[in-house]
Amino acid sequence: MKQISLKTIDQTIDHIRLGGPSLYTGSKTSTVIPFETLQTLGDIDLTIVDTSGLPQLIEMDGDLLHIKGAITWKESKVFARAHGREVMTSPTEELASVIAGVATSCTGERCFGHGTLRSQVVKLKYINHQGHEVELSQSKPLELKIGSEYLKSYQSDYKIYQSFKNAPYPRFETQTDLMTGTEGQLGFVTEVWLKTAKLEPLTYLFLKLPCWDEDDSAHLEIFEKVQGLRNQIFACELLDKHCLATLPKEKLPADCENSDLVFLEIKEADFEMVYDKLLSQLSSVLEDNIFQMSAAHCHALRMEVPRAVFERNTKMGVTKKGTDVQVATKDFAKLLSYYREMTKIGVEYNLFGHFGDAHLHFNFMPSPEMEKSCQHSLLGLYDKVYEWTGSPFAEHGIGFLKKPFIQKFYTPIQTTVFKNLKQEFDPRGHFFPQGFMGSQQ
Repeated sequence: MKQISLKTIDQTIDHIRLGGPSLYTGSKTSTVIPFETLQTLGDIDLTIVDTSGLPQLIEMDGDLLHIKGAITWKESKVFARAHGREVMTSPTEELASVIAGVATSCTGERCFGHGTLRSQVVKLKYINHQGHEVELSQSKPLELKIGSEYLKSYQSDYKIYQSFKNAPYPRFETQTDLMTGTEGQLGFVTEVWLKTAKLEPLTYLFLKLPCWDEDDSAHLEIFEKVQGLRNQIFACELLDKHCLATLPKEKLPADCENSDLVFLEIKEADFEMVYDKLLSQLSSVLEDNIFQMSAAHCHALRMEVPRAVFERNTKMGVTKKGTDVQVATKDFAKLLSYYREMTKIGVEYNLFGHFGDAHLHFNFMPSPEMEKSCQHSLLGLYDKVYEWTGSPFAEHGIGFLKKPFIQKFYTPIQTTVFKNLKQEFDPRGHFFPQGFMGSQQ
């Protein structure tokens, strides 16, 4: 396995034209590509291509945010706000690059009010296998050589996932879908234009609840009531008490050590409506357990928990054993119930994530001796997600770590489409052929 760094677009084009199988990375923050252990995979034929040194650009193009190079979500957020606009996607890891996020179709906490990243990509540019730069538009339908009957069947299968952040496979309806969620397996994205929203004053609240693994009645009441308030609430997030236990006490809100927290990011202008329709109507949450929080404190908590989990696993010498599961709203109670079953194997755990979207990250924190037990438990979960017609990986992609779990979610239609797309857009197997598309051949 080799590693190279690219500094110019011309170098990138030369590598694409002449290089062998390659995996492009901008920030190495992926949770499904174990960069820290890739060298242990043996004689895998792969070049890790560091693109963080490519020329960068960030500018407003009207109300669109135009990004080139490895600009991070944090940088994008700061830049947009300085221009009176708001980035509509907010992944937990703000140091990840935006273009890498497009490749995985990562859609974090603000999906609840703003919709998916896939819907926010207005246009993009990528370099194809011939070294030519191509522009794609969201407003134009995707036309492929695979045959209309295959594409129609593929898109028909996708309909059951239309309300999800991401399906088990990419959408493939508009041109930009070709590069959004395909994990860099069909080309290298160089530029992207994203929708932004008007910057508005926001209020951040947290609701203190009993832990979900003991009593989830308050969680389910909140979950049901927030569904009709997506125009007023931009984010609805969960940190359970086990997450909070990973942090120093001084970083926690007062008297919350043994509680779950549900966060709400609310348009300040709509606070009274949210109070009337949600907060005042909750039978299982006392007003004394509803608090206001600063934006900085809220975001710090959201980011520090997954980082603490990663650091813990690194110290233990284990690879992350976590989930990225989303289910339909009608199946949310089933998901919480199954996660409770997973807690019984005797391994430390926590639960956090995008509560309002029924998209939660359950994380085991095992010792090396318990890794196999965790893996077995995850296999059982994905069987249930398949049974519920849920999405096993709704945000962070498949990469290397999730490939063992994804195969059952594909029919011959998906595998045929993948095979033909690789033949059309990556005939030399240059773009991450070990990814989920290349593995179907």
